[in-house]
Amino acid sequence: MFSGKTEELIRRVRRANIARQRTEIFKPAMDTRFSEDEVVSHDESALRSTAVAAASQIILLAQDSDVVGIDEAQFFGDDLVDVCRELAESGKRVIIAGLDQDYLGQPFEPMPQLMAIAEYVTKLHAICVVCGNPANHSQRLVGGDSRVLLGAKEAYEPRCRDCFDLALSRGDAPASKAEEPAETPDP
Repeated sequence: MFSGKTEELIRRVRRANIARQRTEIFKPAMDTRFSEDEVVSHDESALRSTAVAAASQIILLAQDSDVVGIDEAQFFGDDLVDVCRELAESGKRVIIAGLDQDYLGQPFEPMPQLMAIAEYVTKLHAICVVCGNPANHSQRLVGGDSRVLLGAKEAYEPRCRDCFDLALSRGDAPASKAEEPAETPDP
């Protein structure tokens, strides 16, 4: 979260457009946080995209493309791996953006498999909101145990390994010191 993944996807697709390559960006239909027909970064950069309910739809819809961008790849199922392999084997350049870990710090499928078959992997980090170090975790700030919980600043914040609080992500701890019960001094 907040590392610039979508921004980097947009940048790379724009460069392909400058090179007069035919491009198409796809995103999961469930992700309607910012726009239904665009991928939008947190800094509000945007490009037209096609929302799809299943990764298998991408193969048909990307037939006329040279470059295929896929945002929020972690929200597609494991079949995205075969879809990306098929696209690459047909000569298309595939650019994927997605989280490699879930809110518990566990590998977020299908990202590990996609990273394993990719020619190039760029891992971006946000800035930890607690200490300012590079952040590789998404700290969930709101309750719920569903692996997928769409949200932005109100639901998640970037944290480094040292500042990440697994109990907070699980909902077992208060979200901040301000929410902890106040200590009362002994009389």
